[in-house]
Amino acid sequence: MFTSTIPQIDGGTNISIKIRWSQMLSYKAGRFSLTVPFCFPEYVTPAIKKISKKEKIELNVNSSVANGILCKATSHPLKEIRGHEGKFSFLYEAEIFKWSNTDFRFSYSVSSGNIFGGILLQSLYDYDQRDMFCIYLFPGSEQNRKVFKKEVFVVDISESMQGRPLESTKSAISAALSKLSPEDSFNIIAFSNEAFQFSTSMELASKDVIERATAWISMKYTVGGSTNLFIPLEKAADMLSNTRGSIPMTFLVTDGSVEDERNICHWMQKRLTNQGVLCPSIHTFGIGSFCNHYFLRMLAMIGQGEYGATFDLDSIKVQMNKLFSKGLSTVHANITIDAFDDCEEIEVYSSRIPDLSLESPLTIYGRYEGSFTMDLKIRRAKDIPLDSVLARRQIDAANNSGLVAKLSIQTCNISEYTRMTLLEKNKMLKALKHFGAWKKKGDPQKTVESEPPEMILLQRLSVGFGDLIATAENIRPGSQEPELPEVAKIFIKTTSNYFGGIRNRWCCMGCIRCCSKMNNQCATTLTQLCTALACIGCLHCCSESCCPNQDD
Repeated sequence: MFTSTIPQIDGGTNISIKIRWSQMLSYKAGRFSLTVPFCFPEYVTPAIKKISKKEKIELNVNSSVANGILCKATSHPLKEIRGHEGKFSFLYEAEIFKWSNTDFRFSYSVSSGNIFGGILLQSLYDYDQRDMFCIYLFPGSEQNRKVFKKEVFVVDISESMQGRPLESTKSAISAALSKLSPEDSFNIIAFSNEAFQFSTSMELASKDVIERATAWISMKYTVGGSTNLFIPLEKAADMLSNTRGSIPMTFLVTDGSVEDERNICHWMQKRLTNQGVLCPSIHTFGIGSFCNHYFLRMLAMIGQGEYGATFDLDSIKVQMNKLFSKGLSTVHANITIDAFDDCEEIEVYSSRIPDLSLESPLTIYGRYEGSFTMDLKIRRAKDIPLDSVLARRQIDAANNSGLVAKLSIQTCNISEYTRMTLLEKNKMLKALKHFGAWKKKGDPQKTVESEPPEMILLQRLSVGFGDLIATAENIRPGSQEPELPEVAKIFIKTTSNYFGGIRNRWCCMGCIRCCSKMNNQCATTLTQLCTALACIGCLHCCSESCCPNQDD
């Protein structure tokens, strides 16, 4: 929660707030979806008098696809005002008396049954003199492609997983097993300081086997001891080593950190390199702040898989279902591009190309010199800031702390080695003006004393490197929640107490509705009267007689 103090203003003054952020669109079955928070609480609407307000939403869509774009759904009645070659502009305007209580939602589809893609190029003038490229592949909307799969679910059952983390994981695995076809095969490995297998070998996903596996995982309880991650991963790799005609994959779920994470990454990299064709992909999921999310993300990148995480215990099942669904909907694995092997002037920002899933388009990006020639449609990304769009993934792929910090500062993306700070803009501008005046006078000895801008160091927003001590002590996720900033705590406490009290007294709420019918002069007089009554203690007596049996 971010809070800001607004100076004293007169009634009727318009306050303009500009917020800018980046977020990823969700994608499923050929449809992109965007959700923007646009729901305002009741108390932001003045209760004294209904005032007409203008609600306006302007939406610009640049799909980077020349044709085949269809708008599917929207939460607000948008009117298309422009549209040309994959670019659309929409507008919504309305006169309202209450601010919106509905989030803004918009979705569009890329209509194509088959796999298709393109290339975006951007010339940058930064520390790296090379240009940037982005290759994108859409899986298409064809759902009838038959792909056989082999999955091994590796689940942490250490004592810290007790309660909601383990129960949500069991439920998500049961849901994933129900989506398998009879030709698929699977196994489950539960681990803490030792590993427990559902079966000694891979099992076909028949109805009977799935029922037995569901019963087996539901009976698994947390056990004490340390966390040993290498043994279950080695067992899973051995089970998937001789795969023919199926796509092998491993799903790892944990809430802790281990000491040999670097060795595990090196071992996995070496094993996948030696195995060659059809290497098993690795999908990882981290729960809470004690597991090393950086390691889990790196392991997923090495294994051509996906990384997922949640710090909220209530969303474990939802987020884990998304990861399982994305992995199980893989349609093409072990993708290679021959042009990269023949050209030394192309650098790809990923050691291995991820698999293509029906749940997400595939993007391959990097830097190049000279000309870029491939059998795909090439576009100059004139109005798409590729460097900003791909900055987050470039930071995630980098393994040099100095480079990560440099990219983080340049692109304003939080990393494990950087923190975000807030500086008071007015004082900074004032100081800069003084500095400019000093420079004009040309007096190197003269200094200007100005009040330094207030600086607030925000809490860490990066994924983090985990906590070995908390893992060894089996501390549960969420048991040590970070403290909110003091201002945010005061704001939450004040608003919850005040509006909670109003909600519990229907007659007081009726009073507010009554006030909304008054003119400004009458409302001001009534407010002054209530203040005077409160000062002499009469208002408390009125509240007790009007709203009996209510706790303050």
